Amino acid sequence: AVSAGSLCRVVRDQPAAPAHKSCPRSLPILCAKIWFLPIPPHLFSINSSVGSGVAMAVVVCVTGAGGFIGSWIVKLLLARGYAVRGTSRRADDPKNAHLWALDGAAERLTMVQVDLLDRASLRAAFHGCDGVIHTASPMHDTPEEIIEPVITGTLNVVEMAADAGVRRVVLSSTIGTMYMNPHRDPDAPLDESCWSDLDYCKQTKNWYCYAKTIAERGAWEAARALGLDLAVVIPVVTLGELLQPSMNTSTRHILKYLTGEAKAYVNESHAYVHVKDAAEAHVRVLEAPNAGGRRYVCAERTLHRGELCRILAGLFPEYPIPTRCKDEVNPPKKGYKYTNQPLKDLGMKFTPVQEYLYEAVKSLQEKGFIQKASGNKGLASRGSSPPQNSTAPVFMSKL
Repeated sequence: AVSAGSLCRVVRDQPAAPAHKSCPRSLPILCAKIWFLPIPPHLFSINSSVGSGVAMAVVVCVTGAGGFIGSWIVKLLLARGYAVRGTSRRADDPKNAHLWALDGAAERLTMVQVDLLDRASLRAAFHGCDGVIHTASPMHDTPEEIIEPVITGTLNVVEMAADAGVRRVVLSSTIGTMYMNPHRDPDAPLDESCWSDLDYCKQTKNWYCYAKTIAERGAWEAARALGLDLAVVIPVVTLGELLQPSMNTSTRHILKYLTGEAKAYVNESHAYVHVKDAAEAHVRVLEAPNAGGRRYVCAERTLHRGELCRILAGLFPEYPIPTRCKDEVNPPKKGYKYTNQPLKDLGMKFTPVQEYLYEAVKSLQEKGFIQKASGNKGLASRGSSPPQNSTAPVFMSKL
C-alpha cells in the first residue's frame, strides 16, 4: 500500500499518468465480452453462477451519490440498467431523498454509509461491485479541512477497490489539477499530460487544487502498484439542472449574476460543460473496454464572463445581469484551450452552452433559489429550444 504521508514525495518523484497507455493489468476477456458490450448490462449475469439462467444487474458503486454530478451519474446508470450502490456519510440522509425518485431506484438503488477515511466502510461498500465511480470530495477553503481528507480519501478508494476486486475505477477529478501552472504556454491546449504546479498552488493558497493534484497523482501511482484499472474524468465548470435540493459550488458561479449580488463581471474566462454530459462522460469511460489508463478533459467550450452574462441576459432579460466588466482597461482575457477529443472518440456529443445555462436557471427557479421574474421575454417566449448564437467572439471558443 502507498501511505498517504508519502504522496507529496510520490507525485514529485514519479512520472505523470500514462498519456495513451493502458494500466498494467488489462481487463479480463469476460469483461470485454459481457460488461462492456454496448448492450443493456442488465441482460447479462456477471454475479450469478454460469448456467444459472438468472440475470443480475452489473453493480456500480458511486461515492458522493447525492452530489451535483454524482446524482446525474446515478440517474444515467439506473437508466442504463445498472444496479447502483450509492455512498453517503449518512445512508438515511434526507439530502439524498431525490435519488429515490429516479426511475429504477426502487428496484436497483441501495445507499450505504461510508466515511472516506474509514477503509473498512469502503471495503464493505465495494464488495461485490464491478465498477466504482468516485465523485465524493470535500469542498473547503482551509488546508486543514481539505488536504488530508482529499488525499487520504482518494488513496483509500483506490486501495479498497483493488482489494475488493473491482474491475475499473473512474475517478472524478477537477480541471484544477491541470491549469495551475504559471509557466505553461497559454496558447497550448491543455490535455492529459498537463499537471498543476504544486508550489504555485501553495503560493496562491489554492488548497483545493493542491489537494486534488496530489490526490490524483497518488491515485495513479497506487493503481500502477496494485494493477488496478483506473481512468480519470476531469470536468470543468459544470452547469445544468440540479437534481439535488442543495446549492452546489459551480452553480453559485452564475447565481450572483441573477440575483444582482454582482454588479459587474470579472475579466476572466472559464471552460464549461453540461452536468448531464459530465455524468455521461464518467459512464462512457467506465464502459469502454480500452478507456483505462487515461485522463479525459470534459469541457464543451470556453467562455469569457462577459459572454456568459450576455447569454444569460438573452435568455432571461428580466434579471439584473451585469453588463459591465470590473476591468475596464485591459482586453478580455482568453481562457485556456482544452482538448475533449478523447471523449468524442468514445461517442460523446456535447450539449450547447445556451441549453445548459437555460436549464440551470430554470432549475434555480424551481428549487426556490431565485424568484421567477414576471414577463419573461427570453426563451419562454420563443419556444422550448434555447437560441443558438450564430457567431462567437474571439474569447468564446467551442472545443
